[in-house]
Amino acid sequence: MKRSVLSTLVAGLALGAVLSAQAQTAEDLKSDGANPDNVLTYGMGYGQQRYSKLDTINKDNVKKLAPAWALSLENDYGEQAQPLVYNGVMYVSDAKWTVAINAVTGKQIWRTPVDFDPDTPRVVCCGVSSKGVALYNGLVIRGTLDAYIVALDQKTGKEVWKTKVINWKDGYSITGAPVVANGVVITGVSGAEFGIRGFIAGYDPATGKALWRRYTTAAPDEAGGDTWKVNDAYKNGGGSTWVTGSYDPDLDLVYWGTGNAGPWNPNYRGGDSLYTASVIAVRPKTGELVWHYQFTPNDMFDFDAVSELILGDINVDGKPRKTVMQLNRNGFAYVLDRADGKLLAANPYDRVNWASKVDLATGRPVESAVAAKLRSGETDTIWPNILGAKNWQHAAFDPNTGLLYANTIHMKTTYKLQPLTQPFKPGDRWMGVQDTKHEFEPGEPHGYMSAIDPMTGKPKWQVPLNDHANWSSMLVTKSGLLFTGRHTGELIALDSSNGKQLWQFQTSSGINASPITWSHNGRQYVTVLSGFGGLGRRFVGAAAANVPNGGSVWTFALPQE
Repeated sequence: MKRSVLSTLVAGLALGAVLSAQAQTAEDLKSDGANPDNVLTYGMGYGQQRYSKLDTINKDNVKKLAPAWALSLENDYGEQAQPLVYNGVMYVSDAKWTVAINAVTGKQIWRTPVDFDPDTPRVVCCGVSSKGVALYNGLVIRGTLDAYIVALDQKTGKEVWKTKVINWKDGYSITGAPVVANGVVITGVSGAEFGIRGFIAGYDPATGKALWRRYTTAAPDEAGGDTWKVNDAYKNGGGSTWVTGSYDPDLDLVYWGTGNAGPWNPNYRGGDSLYTASVIAVRPKTGELVWHYQFTPNDMFDFDAVSELILGDINVDGKPRKTVMQLNRNGFAYVLDRADGKLLAANPYDRVNWASKVDLATGRPVESAVAAKLRSGETDTIWPNILGAKNWQHAAFDPNTGLLYANTIHMKTTYKLQPLTQPFKPGDRWMGVQDTKHEFEPGEPHGYMSAIDPMTGKPKWQVPLNDHANWSSMLVTKSGLLFTGRHTGELIALDSSNGKQLWQFQTSSGINASPITWSHNGRQYVTVLSGFGGLGRRFVGAAAANVPNGGSVWTFALPQE
């Protein structure tokens, strides 16, 4: 009997040792990108550069790239996620499922459903989706549409823990991927159009226990509370956090972008409305706010600042500087010092008429007569449109060239502020504007694929998109390739030095997700999710009239010799 117990104990310890050796540690996450076999973090590294050192697939042979496998995801909502890869297993999420796949063969290993209330999509502003998962210590961790955070066993897909973040009926949802920073799982939330009070929150990855919550609208007794002039406006002030933040392990700072203020009509808020339309830098262990920078004070344009915050070392005034960069929805390219948030550069990268410039001394935009007309209640047209000069689709950064590569939008919006006709009700829209009118300028492109100097905002090159803008993220490689997708379904490869298209493949649906590249046994692969959906489908028009729904994962490789 004692021998049996001892044998069981030894076997259990041995299995535990194997699982521990295979689990992702904090050190593994810090060095994501060092081992090209794995993609362990959202953004292909804590700095979200979406850059790979892999160069087996290059400008000369990319024309031979061919499908290695494809797998159906049985989902018609649309696919926006970035896959993760660890030890030959790929982990993928969408609104309906979390899936583990043999990354080399494409065979499904397990699939776990997300059981959300069928009424939940009514509080989702802009697409029923999931942008990805986090991996840590043998767990697959994700958010759900009904605002839970869930941890699954990597081997089996079985639920380990599930924590309610907030009540979805109050207008909240989670569509972004969580990040694990310094041993804490951090998630954001969506819902600014429904008058939520935005926040990011930290959780214990082992148990799902809540550790802290950092609100993005300041209460009267907090720093920034005086920027909400209307009593209690901060309680429904927006500031959603629906795109994953970045992390600098050396500074131990997490950088998270915050969304638009709520309601859009500023007369119901007053003041700058901190910390909406901003970047906040916080300590991952505690949620302590270290610094912030507000891109669009007193936002009334829906200029979310949630787009990726890219960490990179670039030359500023002839000296290397550790920076955080963003191509903001408001049309300006920003470069900040990532230690203290000092503004280093802010220049337009597309047409802008709501502000004439950003004052580097004060850090504030200098608003134009167009903005003044809108604030006075008149109707006018703004550039960029309320979707932004770039929306959530992520840019990539090549540390070798110092350039940002992005899919941008070239569109205007005409709208007018209006009084709120009903008192605030949880779960209902809380905006205060007339129906907006989105228009493309006749004879001009709908958007561009661009290589942008982050310090000047000027393009080194740009490729006009005359039929529809792209809503897929960019991926750049050491070999000088850019990969991105089109809503009409093509995965394409460009020469990163000039934007020339070198290859394309027609997938089974539209692409508005984030491609990755990885390797196994020395063979390089490229993977992307295909599935028509998301906010972009409203603006693709006739170009995608015959593009079918249906989610799938596509993986490509060069033919084996």
